Amino acid sequence: MTIDKNSAKWMQLPRDVLIGHGVLEEVGYVCRDLKLKGNALIITGSTTKDIAGKRVSNLLESAGSSAETVLTCKATMEEVEKIMEKALEVEANFLLGVGSGRSIDLAKLASTRLELPFISVPTAASHDGIASSRASIVDNGRSTSAQAQAPIAVIADTEIISAAPFRFLAAGCGDIISNYTAVLDWELASRIRNEYFGEYAAAISRMAARVIIDYADSIKPEHEISARLVVKALVSNGIAMSIAGSSRPASGSEHMFSHALDRIAPKPALHGEQCGVGTIMMMYLHGGNWQEIRDALKKIGAPVTAEELGIEDKYIIEALLHAHSIRPERYTILGSGLTPSAAEKVARITKVIS
Repeated sequence: MTIDKNSAKWMQLPRDVLIGHGVLEEVGYVCRDLKLKGNALIITGSTTKDIAGKRVSNLLESAGSSAETVLTCKATMEEVEKIMEKALEVEANFLLGVGSGRSIDLAKLASTRLELPFISVPTAASHDGIASSRASIVDNGRSTSAQAQAPIAVIADTEIISAAPFRFLAAGCGDIISNYTAVLDWELASRIRNEYFGEYAAAISRMAARVIIDYADSIKPEHEISARLVVKALVSNGIAMSIAGSSRPASGSEHMFSHALDRIAPKPALHGEQCGVGTIMMMYLHGGNWQEIRDALKKIGAPVTAEELGIEDKYIIEALLHAHSIRPERYTILGSGLTPSAAEKVARITKVIS
């Protein structure tokens, strides 16, 4: 029987997910379990190569696979093409993205285009791309979110992730907490535009955000329990998006604000940091408890102001004014855009700017 992907609900989820202390050592076993044999191509960065890339290569070779490595420096379509050329050159049978985000997104897109499986090996928990079917990429000078395949496996070693700079983990928390306004935007689009709304996906998304808020006091630097908690929530985000068939459960007006900042600010902050600050303001626009969002981010140690983001107030206002145009087909609380006075008001009331 042939399945019509257009009429059927097509959900793509990781088959194996390993989260815990020392699980990087299981990469060979995971490959055997998934029947991945032959030539592996590892996509990593210069720093993450030393943190985990070399170990992954050695472990794969010990398990009977040959392993080649490609070093990446930026998440662009040119890098994706470079990876694809290398994969074809070495006749790769599968890919592994080893890094904090960029390498995973590049492996995700390259493997999708090559129709090869890929394994996600995060070295930090900075955003929900580690398990999702979306990839953040710069195309023609603009940051975009591209549809790709989900990883066939996720290997998240909390020993490595907890040793990464705490700023990355705090940013991951911001990305998870932003689920709240993403789901509110999705519900709004369902009411106003009759857009499909998925209760199951929304419930998973809200649950992940709730867990991070409830445990905000206990998320600490160099703490493996904290890393495990955040990674599980990020994986849940990926699952919610796969169930929904879109990024709706985890990306709304707050993500549009972050993408606008990426284009406008001379030196943007981390994606999850900007989404966290965006969530504070978008929750205010929704008439929700923005103070709870702000308090949770402060407890975790994530930025809650423009100053803490390292971005001037004027760029916050400009991003708010342009955010609605980032994905015009995606209806959110921003509607057709804020007026300059409304943008300044929301940023001042929520204390994002002073």
